[in-house]
Amino acid sequence: MMRNNDEKKRKKLINKLIFFNVYNKEDQQLYNLPLSKLEYEYRRFKLQNHPHGELGSIKWV
Repeated sequence: MMRNNDEKKRKKLINKLIFFNVYNKEDQQLYNLPLSKLEYEYRRFKLQNHPHGELGSIKWV
């Protein structure tokens, strides 16, 4: 059961990383990454692109 859930999470994260152009669909390395690395890559992407993240933070003038 746990393995099945992990595989579902992996597929969902892979699809999100492809959708947001973090990885290319043809990149075979992506499909071999462990769940922990996929989670890390997705969190890193979200932080970089969050409107209140470091690069896009709101500045009061």
